[in-house]
Amino acid sequence: MSATTGAARSRAIGAEEPAGAPLGWRERINQHPMAPYYLLLGSSMLLLVLGLVMVLSSSTVESYGAHRSVFTLFTRQVIFAVAGLVAMVVLARMPVPVLRRLILPFLAFSVLLLFLSFVPGIGVSVHGQRNWINFIGPFRLQPSEFAKLALVLWAADLFARREALLDHWRVLLWPFLPVAGLILGLVVLQGDLGTAIILAIIVAGLLFVAGAPMRIFVLLGAVGVAGIAALSLTAGYRVRRFTAWLHPEGDLDGAGWQLIQGKYALGTGGWWGVGLGGSREKWGALPEAHTDFIFPVIGEELGLLGALTVIGLFAAITVFTLRMAIRTTDLYVRVACVGIVAWLIGQAMVNLGAVLQLMPITGVPLPFVSYGGSSLLPSLMAIGVLLAFAKHEARVATARRIATAAAGQER
Repeated sequence: MSATTGAARSRAIGAEEPAGAPLGWRERINQHPMAPYYLLLGSSMLLLVLGLVMVLSSSTVESYGAHRSVFTLFTRQVIFAVAGLVAMVVLARMPVPVLRRLILPFLAFSVLLLFLSFVPGIGVSVHGQRNWINFIGPFRLQPSEFAKLALVLWAADLFARREALLDHWRVLLWPFLPVAGLILGLVVLQGDLGTAIILAIIVAGLLFVAGAPMRIFVLLGAVGVAGIAALSLTAGYRVRRFTAWLHPEGDLDGAGWQLIQGKYALGTGGWWGVGLGGSREKWGALPEAHTDFIFPVIGEELGLLGALTVIGLFAAITVFTLRMAIRTTDLYVRVACVGIVAWLIGQAMVNLGAVLQLMPITGVPLPFVSYGGSSLLPSLMAIGVLLAFAKHEARVATARRIATAAAGQER
């Protein structure tokens, strides 16, 4: 390395401080090339730890009643968390070109798992929804959770390879829309309307960042609303969920009871909560207290402060990921970042919206927080992909600074 290049590297990597005007901590974070990496990692790990603690707290009654041990469900969640962390580390260390070469096999494997859910002896029906497959022993997997990540990464690669032609809407929609429609159709056939809504949000986010014209959104939105209405009106339990959303007091034997008890839990917590482990609603009053309705238990035990902490961590993941999407010049990274945000944050909003009675109950878990390995594992894999992007962008930014510093020194 020449002296010129070495000096340029030192200036590029070091803090750029004007003489007599030291940079503040915000400016230092903003300029550090690895800032998105550490901020994303910190936010997601805090959310994971909080989720594990709350799964342990909220599942003890259910776990003891079903398995005669208060730790069984928590232990299963820890196993999936460890597996997810291993997958996250592997993906975070993977170069982006290598990651892109693995996308098509991952998509094919995810679609295959969706088909397997319809095979007798492999697929399992839970609450009228045939969206699970037997895995190992007591463990089950929900293939649609992995299909979300596969669709995002495959679409990002497809759009990046066709970047120069995306102005033509036919090129933009083919074969993206048929593949997305296949995945969405399989999920609908499973009877899982909640996951279908999340997939629709992902599709909208991907098309938006790819530059789809507004008429496409109007057309697909109209089809989506009609489809949701048709699916809701043809299933009695979905109709009951909708009427319970409007008037929960009129359905105290069903979904209305869950909504009312969830609000009781949130209201009981006050500012600081009743204390970790002190929830009364988890003692059978609140259905699904450790899965879909874990957020009310957080509000009850940790109060408004705990509830806002969860929302703040999701907001932090959103801001850091979208900032990376805005700053990158790589269309693949930009589309994948937006797609992952549309998935994780869209699902969080649907879950919180149902808990807060802002929308009907759809039965989707809160990412990183709710009990369920099928949700936790692909969510951590998505964070691993984002960390790989952050490292890639840091290398690109450092190389650009070195080149700029070297050019300035030569002049």
